[in-house]
Amino acid sequence: MSFFTSADFTLGQKLLEVIFIIMGLVTLYTAFKNFRDKNNDEPLATALFWGLLGIVLAFGRWIPDKVNGLIIILMTIPAILGKVKAGTVEKPTELQMEERFQKIGMKIFIPALTMGLFAIIFAIFTDLGALVGIGVGVLVSMILLMVYDRRNTPTVFLNDSERMLSMVGPLSMLPMLLASLGAVFNAAGVGEVTAQLFSYVIPEGNVNVGIIAYALAMMFFTMIMGNAFAAITVVTVGIGAPFVLEYGADPVLIGMIGLTCGYCGTLLTPMAANFNIVPVAMLEMDDRMGVIKNQVVPALCLIVFQIVYMILFK
Repeated sequence: MSFFTSADFTLGQKLLEVIFIIMGLVTLYTAFKNFRDKNNDEPLATALFWGLLGIVLAFGRWIPDKVNGLIIILMTIPAILGKVKAGTVEKPTELQMEERFQKIGMKIFIPALTMGLFAIIFAIFTDLGALVGIGVGVLVSMILLMVYDRRNTPTVFLNDSERMLSMVGPLSMLPMLLASLGAVFNAAGVGEVTAQLFSYVIPEGNVNVGIIAYALAMMFFTMIMGNAFAAITVVTVGIGAPFVLEYGADPVLIGMIGLTCGYCGTLLTPMAANFNIVPVAMLEMDDRMGVIKNQVVPALCLIVFQIVYMILFK
């Protein structure tokens, strides 16, 4: 309790920790339910994965770093061996979904917009941060859904959360792991090595070639790393700064458009699991690459447009 009563931590940090504790408890519930599920082919391994993840999420702040690291390593073993399985998936029937759609209609999108709206409001007008705003937005969205239909009880939300986690499986961890990858790569000196390699192919002083290399590198690094925010750290240090910004290009324009160049890579990779793989699992699509295949042409058109835009307005 000293963390929550201490004046050394801001209110935003304390509220964010509460959100992580709730996430951890939901994950522990997923472990418990899969462990008791007789239809799960691997109940023990599945429960081990979700249980260890829940412990790190809920209590990681109070666990020593080395123990947290050991727990995460142990957690990956069932996932690597393919032992994390989904058991019984209790989902509404098509008739129930049709009946509820007739009742709620397009108002179903209001709770989704609420989460984004609260994230923006909290980021701009408070010191609590966008992540706390998302947490508050989720709470408000749940209240809205309960107002829409009284059958939407807290138990329904809890079981739906468990169902989504079980269906997505270990891939749900990928966004969190990829988000930290950029900092790890940068600390390892990948940016400096990249700059040295590109100095052999980019003519000195030719900012247009530098922009093309920067944009394409953002796209390909994002395809590898799965996250544009992770890629921009490495690519900006390795290519953007020495071959584009060094020659007087507008840093605001290059940074902003460069990040969106990374999003072109997001459209083309299964590493961006939260965009391209999680929806496939949730919609139970037969073609696991179906989302990516339909995004190839738009992604290539966008990267060409963004390169031309940066060259014209640099």
